[in-house]
Amino acid sequence: MSARSRLCGALLTALAALTTGLCAPAAAHTAPPPHSTVLDGARLQQTQARLHRGDPQLRRAVKALTARADKWLDQGPWTVVDKPRPAPGGDVHDYLSQAPYWWPSQSPTADNPWGCPYVQRDGERNPEVDSGTDRQDVEKTFDSAYDLSLAWYYTGEGRYARKAGQVLRTWFLDPATRMNPNLDHAQFIPCKYDGRAIGIIDFSQSYTSVLDALALLDTGAPGWSRKDRTGMARWNTDFLGWLKDSDFGKQEGAAANNHGTFYDLLLAGLAYATGDEALARRTVLDARSRRIAPQIAADGSQPQELTRTRSWHYSTFDLVAYTRLAAIGRHVGVDLWAYRGPDGQSLFKAVDYLLPAATGAADWPHPELEFLRYAATDVAHAAADAGDVRARKAVPSLESPPGGDLWSLRPAAEQLDSIAG
Repeated sequence: MSARSRLCGALLTALAALTTGLCAPAAAHTAPPPHSTVLDGARLQQTQARLHRGDPQLRRAVKALTARADKWLDQGPWTVVDKPRPAPGGDVHDYLSQAPYWWPSQSPTADNPWGCPYVQRDGERNPEVDSGTDRQDVEKTFDSAYDLSLAWYYTGEGRYARKAGQVLRTWFLDPATRMNPNLDHAQFIPCKYDGRAIGIIDFSQSYTSVLDALALLDTGAPGWSRKDRTGMARWNTDFLGWLKDSDFGKQEGAAANNHGTFYDLLLAGLAYATGDEALARRTVLDARSRRIAPQIAADGSQPQELTRTRSWHYSTFDLVAYTRLAAIGRHVGVDLWAYRGPDGQSLFKAVDYLLPAATGAADWPHPELEFLRYAATDVAHAAADAGDVRARKAVPSLESPPGGDLWSLRPAAEQLDSIAG
């Protein structure tokens, strides 16, 4: 071969290598499995790996997830100190919310600015609860932190992690804007109660998603520091102490409907996240005889939730707590799905009771002010993953929530307000 031929060959080889390098895809973002509370960290890491291999279904799901996350980028951060008036105790750092189903019975006057006394109208939401308190802002804080952290974990785009960190620091950590770790003034009723035990559900229904968001950020998110991790661990420990020891916490723990189930979820979640696995395990174990046996009937119905004007909503709502509690149980060696009560009660039966309406095969036979079929989609997914044959067959007929079905990315049931957007 001539010198000229060798030179041409070498140039062509170099050009091919350069072209290959320029066109090669960027290195995929990888992160270790998070030490998550409800989500299965190992499963998330496996899903991340499948996504990087080009799984088309997961790519579509990530597109839906990032669409949710993108909407949060120019919103917030939110803080408890922004409300028009402080909680009844006078500390602007105390969380405040108003009972949603209580309404004024009089027209407001100078002498009676609230229109007291307030009367209950079950299932009818008073629009006052969405203004003047922290209720909407805390929902946005929880939902945004979760969506943004998941979006960062799967895409590696730092803007999502940095925004999640800003949201969490503002609500929980920054001295000027932080929330005190108590719920002494949740779901107050004007002129009646300065706060109520049942207000704990403002946090118990969604805060375990924040615990998972923290676990995701702790895998190496940009802008999330050791100081942030330490601060949130301290806040969660203090909040767990309040939840266990306060009168409100004890009252909510004694509740015999969805409030008790969600209390257990929050207690077990905080215990697991702060390192008290013995308390987490005991809480999940106790839920068998304290929750499932008395609250789920032999046919799978939930009698106390069926008495509500929104019986479908509350039946699915309660199962969000149960299925998330069962997910925590996996981490501490308890299979809550396997439990059978003295009359055959089980989580599988409770989910199966919803499937005819969830798939559109039959009407829901109980009172419901606003039937949303997709409210049962996540809990049906959870049962299918746990081995429920009927639920697995039902999955193709489930209705996707607004924004798409994200189960493949975050296999843990979200409560209705979050998935409805």
